[in-house]
Amino acid sequence: MADIGNDPGLWAANALGAVAGAAVSLVYMLPRSRQEAASRFLTGTACGLIFGAPTGVWLVGWLGIAGEISGSEMLLTGSAAASLCAWWVLGAAARIAARFGRPGG
Repeated sequence: MADIGNDPGLWAANALGAVAGAAVSLVYMLPRSRQEAASRFLTGTACGLIFGAPTGVWLVGWLGIAGEISGSEMLLTGSAAASLCAWWVLGAAARIAARFGRPGG
């Protein structure tokens, strides 16, 4: 299911999930500026589009609901989850790098 091919319905679900996840991530942690908002939105959308299908497959397997949802629902959910989590993971990585990075470097 990780290959969405040329199915426009699956591409629409992927894009809608990615945009929805990016928008929700902006609401949870308000950006300081328009530039930060645009950066976070584009990062979340890109991650949702790229990692949506594998995340959806993983979530369905983890929750044990493989036979209960359609492929488009799985892709929509995976894209939204990947998009929502993208900025949180990048923020955690930046904090870890700042804490353990070289002083003055």
